[in-house]
Amino acid sequence: MLIDTHAHLDDAQFDTDRAEVLQRAEQAGVRRIISVGITRQTSSAAWSLARQFPQVAAAVGIHPNSAADAAPDDWDEIERLTSMPGVVAVGETGLDRHWNFTPFPVQEDYFARHLDLSRRTGLPLIIHSRDCDADMIRLLRHEYDRRGPLRGVMHSFSSDQMHAEAYLAMGLYISFAGMLTYKTADALRQVAANIPEDRLLIETDCPYLSPAPLRGRRNEPANVRILAEYLAQLRGRSVERLAETTSRNARNLFDRLH
Repeated sequence: MLIDTHAHLDDAQFDTDRAEVLQRAEQAGVRRIISVGITRQTSSAAWSLARQFPQVAAAVGIHPNSAADAAPDDWDEIERLTSMPGVVAVGETGLDRHWNFTPFPVQEDYFARHLDLSRRTGLPLIIHSRDCDADMIRLLRHEYDRRGPLRGVMHSFSSDQMHAEAYLAMGLYISFAGMLTYKTADALRQVAANIPEDRLLIETDCPYLSPAPLRGRRNEPANVRILAEYLAQLRGRSVERLAETTSRNARNLFDRLH
């Protein structure tokens, strides 16, 4: 059994064949998929998908690149959704210096809201971090020092060993996506080989980040099997053991995931 811990199933690229996409995932052994919101609207859509398809669970949040466009009452709706059946995480939240869609102080404000919401609800965080490890560690350490270990995952991890160890030390999980298979990702593969077995997760981040054999095509949850096979070989494990380990980790972190 495999669990895709990060997908965007509400994306318009799935509008014509969403049911078939989920069927292919089932055939590939992907039993559970977390569909992740990045705005009020997409968070509501993720929750609707979780109600429609037993295979799907939802995460709700406002992405740092979407925060500048959030309406005043959007946050209230995110808070409301966290109490809904099928919602298993807060996010996608975090920080991003690669794009300039949202002023950084606004990103920090929304990230702080998500951190607090995670504490209040007991739901784990799904954290996006792009080109801003120093800022991310600064804010997470402040939270860690104030309130203790964090529950969450650094999703689609693409940084180095030093930063991975800093996140692990604060209690976070590390998740890898298709970029692990890219020719230029030797350093990332070294990190992935060294993540403790009980903190390792896998994801597609679909429809983005297709693994190397399918790069350039739309990604989908069935392809998490390709990543599992690749990561198992990298770590010297059987794919069955890798699948068992990452699925157990996903259920430990996302404890509302049935």
